[in-house]
Amino acid sequence: MDAEEEASASMAEEDEEEEDAGSVALGPQEGEDDSLRRWKEQLLGDVDTTKLGESAEPEVTVLNLTILAPGRPDLLLPIPFADDSSRGHAAFALKDGSPYSFRFSFAVANNIVSGLKYSHTVWKAGVRVENQKVMLGTFGPRQEPYTYDAEEDTTPSGIFARGSYSAKLKFVDDDGKVYLDMMYCFEIRKDWGGVA
Repeated sequence: MDAEEEASASMAEEDEEEEDAGSVALGPQEGEDDSLRRWKEQLLGDVDTTKLGESAEPEVTVLNLTILAPGRPDLLLPIPFADDSSRGHAAFALKDGSPYSFRFSFAVANNIVSGLKYSHTVWKAGVRVENQKVMLGTFGPRQEPYTYDAEEDTTPSGIFARGSYSAKLKFVDDDGKVYLDMMYCFEIRKDWGGVA
């Protein structure tokens, strides 16, 4: 065998090894993993999985945002907000220096959504003043909506903190599927008078 034939035979052997390496299955496959099957059953609950099939994509619908402020009635805002952000009209207003928190309600349908997270970015006069990313978790489909309660925070105070803000809210899962990508405006005011 000459050098050319040896090189050719060697390359053929390497190709066969690469093909074999690509087809080796390490560990149990998804269908064989009992712990994965039990975890999915727990998340899916009483959902009829025979109707889902393997290609059913999860569907997440963000239903509303509730602004919670001590001593004030809860402000329930359906999503998308009924504001006209393109003209700078605020969806809601907050009093400067006041404590507040918020609550999201969202529904999951069709299948399990893995690694659902939201990001919230706020700008004032074109300058980013807040950027928050929060992992919510993994959720199975169910009839009643899920809720997420954020930690209490305090609005900035003082004359320079007051005014209009623009914000972007985005919900996305581990696979990069976007369920909500929304821009809106809000205001921080000196007092609660005239708050939307």
